[in-house]
Amino acid sequence: MWQQSPDTDGDGDIDAADKRIYDDAVAGAGAFNLGGYSDWRLPTIKELYSLIDFRGIDPSGYEGTDTSGMIPFIDTGYFDFAYGDTSAGERIIDAQYASGNLYVANTGNDGGLTLFGVNFADGRIKGYGLSLFGSDKTFFVIYVRGNTGYGQNDFADNGDGTVTDHGTGLMWSGDDSGAGLNWGEALAWVEQKNIENYLGYSDWRLPNVKELQSIVDYTRSPDTTGSAAIDPLFSATSITNEAGEDDYPCYWSGTTHANWTEAPGAHGAYVAFGRAMGYMNGTWVDVHGAGSQRSDPKAGDPDEFPTGFGPQGDAIRIYNYVRLVRDMDI
Repeated sequence: MWQQSPDTDGDGDIDAADKRIYDDAVAGAGAFNLGGYSDWRLPTIKELYSLIDFRGIDPSGYEGTDTSGMIPFIDTGYFDFAYGDTSAGERIIDAQYASGNLYVANTGNDGGLTLFGVNFADGRIKGYGLSLFGSDKTFFVIYVRGNTGYGQNDFADNGDGTVTDHGTGLMWSGDDSGAGLNWGEALAWVEQKNIENYLGYSDWRLPNVKELQSIVDYTRSPDTTGSAAIDPLFSATSITNEAGEDDYPCYWSGTTHANWTEAPGAHGAYVAFGRAMGYMNGTWVDVHGAGSQRSDPKAGDPDEFPTGFGPQGDAIRIYNYVRLVRDMDI
C-alpha cells in the first residue's frame, strides 16, 4: 500500500518545497499517519522500482518549459506527480524519489554516502550523493506499508547451469553471454540459444528491465565484496572498465527506454551489476553505483562517446552483456 502523493507539506502543490533530505525522509516515516495506518516506511529500492512504468518518455535534453505533453514513468491515474520545479532552479528531470537503500560503496560524486533513488521523470535508478557541491541532496518522498518480504529473492541452484528464483517464479542462466553485444545482437543471441536448446530449454528471453533489476543484490558491489551486485550462485564475466579497473558488466534488458527525440526508440534500458561509470571532473569514476539502471543506444560506436554522455558523463558502452531468463516450469 502506497502513499499516493509526494505533496509532503500538504499545500496542494508538488514542488521543490516538498522534497526532503534523506535523514528527514527516514525520520518522517515514524510520525506519518495516513488512511488510519501508522506503520509506514521508506520503501526499499526494489519496492520503489516496482512502480516504474516504461510507457514514460524521457525528457532528458529537452530545453523547453512546457511539460503538458510529457509522460512520466509512473502511472498518473493512481499517483500524483510533478516534474522538477524550474521556478526554484531545478531541471525538468529533477523528480528523484528516495529509497531506503544506501549504496554499500561510495560513488565518485563526493566520496560520501550515496542513496539509490528512482527518477520517475527520466526512467532511471541512480545513486545520488547525499552531500553534493556543499549542499544536501533532497528527494520526493512517498511511503509504503505492508509486505515486508517484497523483492526478497529465494534462489535455488538447480545443478544444471540454471538458477531459479522462487520469489518471482523466474529461472535464470547461471552464466552470462561472456561478451558484449549491441541490442539487436543480444536479441539474436537469445534466439540462437533457443535454437540450441540451451541448458535444456528453448523458451529463453531477454529479461524486461523489472525482471533484470529483481536479481540485483544491493548488499554487494565491486568495491565492498569484490564481486558483481548479484548472488554468488551466478557467475559474472570480469571486464576492465573505463578507468582501467577490474569490474563487471552492465546487462541489456528487452525494454525500450523511449525519449522525446526524433528517434524515440533508439535506446534500451540496462542494469549495471558492476560500477555505473561516468566521466566527472576529468576522470572516470563510479558515478551512480552498482545496481543502477540507465540506458544506452541500441546500436552505434561507443568510441563516439570518449567522455560519456549527459551531466554526469554516463559511460556509453552499447556492447552490454546478456543474462537469459525464462518462466519457471509449474
